[in-house]
Amino acid sequence: MVFVGFLLVAAAIAVGAGVVMDNTGPADLVVFGQSVPGLESEWQLFLSGAGVALVFLAGMALTFKGAVRRIRTRRDLRDLREEHEESLTTLEMEKRRLERELARVRQSSAGRDAARQGAPREAAVQGTRVAGRGTGTGSQVAATSPFFDRAE
Repeated sequence: MVFVGFLLVAAAIAVGAGVVMDNTGPADLVVFGQSVPGLESEWQLFLSGAGVALVFLAGMALTFKGAVRRIRTRRDLRDLREEHEESLTTLEMEKRRLERELARVRQSSAGRDAARQGAPREAAVQGTRVAGRGTGTGSQVAATSPFFDRAE
């Protein structure tokens, strides 16, 4: 869009410069060495100048509109990049926090296991029935878990 605007501005400037440089008579319009037919009076010459000015203004409007769009797009991309970096930082911090918590839970369960090594297995594991499962040997799970017993 910026390129089209520049082309229109350049065309309007070229036509205007050609008219100014080649016209010597009061109402004879000559553009780039060629006489323009149908323009014999001053009001026709004025209207042709107004048309050239409109083309110039349209070109400038397209140029500015394209430049504003480009600036807005770059700003939006920069904001998205910053937001992405923030979310990555937040996720990395959450990962570190969860890793620390997992290490703490593993250490506490390892300490409990070391203390329980002398006790019988039935006393260390308190079983509960899992809903929807049979009464086989795999239907019992540990009821006390330091991870699920937290008060958060």
